[in-house]
Amino acid sequence: MYALADCNNFFVSCERVFRPDLWNKPVVVLSGNDGCVVSRSNEVKALGIPMGVPLYQIRDKVEKYGITCFSSNFSLYGDMSDRVMSLLRKHTTRFEQYSIDEGYIHIDHISPERQKTYCEQIVREIYQGTGIPISMGIAPTKTLAKVASKYAKKHKGYHGACLIDTEERRRKALEMFAVGDVWGVGRQARTKLHAAGITTALQFADRREEFARNLLHKPGLLTWRELNGIDCIDLGEMAQKQSITRSRTFASAVTELAVLEQQITDFCSSCARHLRAQQSVCRQLTVYAVTSRFRTDSVSHTIWADISLPVATSNTGELIEYALRALREQFQAGAPYKRAGIILTHILPAAHALPDLFDTRDRQKDERLQLTLDRMNDRFGKYTIQYATATMPAANADASVYKREHCSPLYTTDIRQILQVCV
Repeated sequence: MYALADCNNFFVSCERVFRPDLWNKPVVVLSGNDGCVVSRSNEVKALGIPMGVPLYQIRDKVEKYGITCFSSNFSLYGDMSDRVMSLLRKHTTRFEQYSIDEGYIHIDHISPERQKTYCEQIVREIYQGTGIPISMGIAPTKTLAKVASKYAKKHKGYHGACLIDTEERRRKALEMFAVGDVWGVGRQARTKLHAAGITTALQFADRREEFARNLLHKPGLLTWRELNGIDCIDLGEMAQKQSITRSRTFASAVTELAVLEQQITDFCSSCARHLRAQQSVCRQLTVYAVTSRFRTDSVSHTIWADISLPVATSNTGELIEYALRALREQFQAGAPYKRAGIILTHILPAAHALPDLFDTRDRQKDERLQLTLDRMNDRFGKYTIQYATATMPAANADASVYKREHCSPLYTTDIRQILQVCV
């Protein structure tokens, strides 16, 4: 049996831990450059404000209902996530983290009659230890556990934990669950299912296996099997991405090469960490920067370089070296670049990467150096050692590049910003 722990309105909940005056009040967290709503409190959801809506479109509601807005504070959210996940790991020998606010624990070591009360106890422990409210869904497959967690989050009568352990409960849960809300059913799949007259998860699960395979191919087939109680989704395989992208739209146009180099360096560092986390390497690197297509009063220019790497790599320094070389070659002085990013493609497992007979780099030395840097940053903080062209940590980033007008302090990761209590 799986138990999925899903943090409720996670980014908002992280902010509320240190702002108890905001409990039961409308709160939103905004995306990069304070653009769109990416996390909403239940009070905001009740006002009919959708996820992803641009802030400028709801300015009137923000003022009318006294909605508190926060800029994204990922240093805080990441640290709070680590605290929640560390508590979850104590309850199982098999733990799979799916995202910053979700993780699966295996609870086969708990007798069936005790599984729900056991998860209710975990819910209370997480809240007491971190201040983060969570909901848990218990089921024999990951997809059904996702469904159960939605019910646990929506209905207080479950006391934070919903159990799907019988055929009757499975069918009842799926009958009232929209097929478009099922984990793994994307927009295109939902359109196809609706065209076939399928609107609920149960209607999809009750169709023949061949129907799911022919209509939605392998991903849809796996979802169909999971909805029917067949455990077949491997998170490790899902996490192996075929492309990795980091990009940003700047608060104001960037005209200086040094500033653009800082952003590209940060993107390369982030993508390289992701590669190493999934034990993979890449053979293709794309770096780009573009000016705004809406401005007619300035120079229009596009930087775009597709770089085939001689040897597949996940080394941060090597990726930065190639990216910056291409950036410098195409950079046009005076052009107001509004967006930039990098894309890693041709990704394969590190164990399958082949060496190059004419490779001039000392890759064993590179690997030892990268391992040392990763260990030091893991131990002392991700910004302890950076490449010279990198920016400062996000909290100190140039305000002209990152618009973060509503950012909360780094309560848990910066001793200078620790919460002060007045007696």
